[in-house]
Amino acid sequence: MPTELNLTSMNINLKNEPVLVIGAGIMGAGIAQVASQAGHPVFLFDLREGAAEKARAKLAITLEGLVGKGRLDAQSAQAILANIQAVATLEDASPARLVVEAIVENLQAKRALFQQLEAVVDSETILATNTSSISVTAIANGLKHPGRLVGMHFFNPVPLMKLVEVVSGLQTQPKVAQAIFNLSEAWGKVPVHTRSTPGFIVNRIARPYYAETLALLQEQAARPEALDLCMKAVGFRMGPCELMDLIGHDTNFAVTQSVYEANFYDKRYIPSLVQREMVDGGLLGRKSGQGFYTYPAGMPTWTPHPVEALNAAAQVVIHGSGPIADHLEKQLSERFNEKFKSTGGQSLKRDNSNGWVGLAIDDARLI
Repeated sequence: MPTELNLTSMNINLKNEPVLVIGAGIMGAGIAQVASQAGHPVFLFDLREGAAEKARAKLAITLEGLVGKGRLDAQSAQAILANIQAVATLEDASPARLVVEAIVENLQAKRALFQQLEAVVDSETILATNTSSISVTAIANGLKHPGRLVGMHFFNPVPLMKLVEVVSGLQTQPKVAQAIFNLSEAWGKVPVHTRSTPGFIVNRIARPYYAETLALLQEQAARPEALDLCMKAVGFRMGPCELMDLIGHDTNFAVTQSVYEANFYDKRYIPSLVQREMVDGGLLGRKSGQGFYTYPAGMPTWTPHPVEALNAAAQVVIHGSGPIADHLEKQLSERFNEKFKSTGGQSLKRDNSNGWVGLAIDDARLI
């Protein structure tokens, strides 16, 4: 039967305590780096043979690059790497006081892992899941101490992105959630509390950002470059196609399916045939070398120059009047108009003749 922990005797202050990160993919490796940088001894485990060692070796290259750019001193880089130990079994990490799970986005896999962990780690060890959309309440089902399970959802790339969603399931004890909130702040993050609702905060908001883009691609209304340009023009740092390539289409598609099912198959959250075909074809984005864009070997951070989309266009028009249209014109004019002229591309045009506000490239209305 599930039981509550005695929090009066529980070490709720996690400063410098050993951390076990399970999953040595992009997210897991990033979490391990951040935890180590904050002074924690870190155990890194992955079921795939050799994956944890490879992730640690790749991190060494990343840290070396940061040193070369002057963003990190050599001594700190060595200390971060020295704090991370790749382990072959979960039992090797039994002293951990915090476990952060970053494995495949699958409810049964996560449940099985946490139930296995209860026989390995101390009963007062806090268990955190990096799930981006699966119910924390559902993951905790079957645990002896479900109150110590909490969501600790990071965003990619973990070392750079500040936001952390601290997700409380129905049985998560408030002091456990607060301990993770405090720890996130100590790691230099900006944590927010949220309940375990479908998609939590960010993925509930983000689904339409991806869905509208994928619908336009399904209809062949515009190219990925054009759609990314439109969103950058109104202030987004990355366009939706670039962002899906960065996240990985397998991960993004799985999250969409999870949110869709959790909302009782609400059509507003329906997954895209475009993205399913990309996943089926192994076109996963940066991790596979090709998604909406191609990522040449040795250029993992390559992104297409947004001007390419406009230079290939016959006509670029900002429609409508008012502050939104004015902002579009100002942003595009400042960033791109001179480049259009210098490369022989089209200059921007403004059309106030109709009530629609947005940007059109050729005949496609994009926003």
